Parts: sequence; structure tokens; C-alpha cells
Amino acid sequence: MSLIEIILISAGLAMDAFGVSIGKGLTMPVGENGRKVTLAFLFGLFQFLMPLIGWLIGRQFIDVIADWDHWIIFGLLGYLGIAMIREGLSDDDEDDYKTFLGVWEMMMLSVATSLDAMAVGLTFAFLPINVWEASATIGVITFGISLVGIYLGKFMGRFVGKYADVLGGGVLILIGTKILLQHLGIIG
Repeated sequence: MSLIEIILISAGLAMDAFGVSIGKGLTMPVGENGRKVTLAFLFGLFQFLMPLIGWLIGRQFIDVIADWDHWIIFGLLGYLGIAMIREGLSDDDEDDYKTFLGVWEMMMLSVATSLDAMAVGLTFAFLPINVWEASATIGVITFGISLVGIYLGKFMGRFVGKYADVLGGGVLILIGTKILLQHLGIIG
């Protein structure tokens, strides 16, 4: 997997955190810089840890499902992508991140927005990839994107957050499709 693909996956995975960051940015008072940076850091930290956890789980089963790994990657990334697109196009107002309470709530949001990163980590177990570098890239990019989302939340509004999920989901679907087509020998 190329560095560009890892960066694209990182950006796609960061879109959930970006959407929540925009929502938090809308509601956080001016001058809450410590909490803003803490939230972005926690998003990045959990996006770093979850692929490692997924990779460790996937390594346990690599011999059993090695012949089917490209289909698993395609299915997981496709499912995650479709779920993100559906969430982005949903008209449901999620009030769960409109109030900003404390570190516990920030951690819960961080876990919730990083579960898809664990599934991507499962796919890393079947790819020739340095999981530490890929996870670090995911974490750093998520931190940066989340921090931008928090600070620009007042200006961008929740509308952009929904379309960020659609874009991120599309990226995951395209990368999963590319991996499948490569393993099937359709593209080089």
C-alpha cells in the first residue's frame, strides 16, 4: 500500500472525528483552547490505537483466511464507506455531541469515532504494510483534521460535517475496490 493510499485512508477515517469536531466547535465557548486541543488529541490517539488493535486481532487469523483477504478488505472498507455515506446523508440530528461536558465524554466520543479504524486495522493484517507507520499517520492526520474542525466549527456549520462523512466514505469504498481489483489481477 502506497503512502498516498495510507494518507487517503487516514483522511477518510478522520471524517467522523471531523464532523463531531465541527459540532463541538459550534458549541464550545471562546477561550477553551485546552479542551479543544485535548479533544483533537484524544481523537488522534484513539485513531492511532484502534488500527493496532485491529491488526493484532487480524494477525491471529491470517493463516485461516489468507485466500480470502482481498474480499474481506473490500467488504470491510465497503461497509464502512457505505455506513459513513448513509450517516452523512441522514437527516437525523444527533444532539449527543452538542453539549461539551468533560474528559469522560471526550473519551467516549473518541472511541465512537475510531471504531472504524479498528476494522481498517484488521485489513492491515493482510497487507504488506508497516502498521506502526500507518497507524501513526492515521493518528496525526486525525489530530490535525479534528483541530481544524474544532476551530472552524463556528464558521463551517454542521452542514459541512455531513458532507465530510460522504467524502470519507467514498474514499474508503474506492480504496477497497482498488485492492480487490488488484488482487483479482484486473488492474496492476
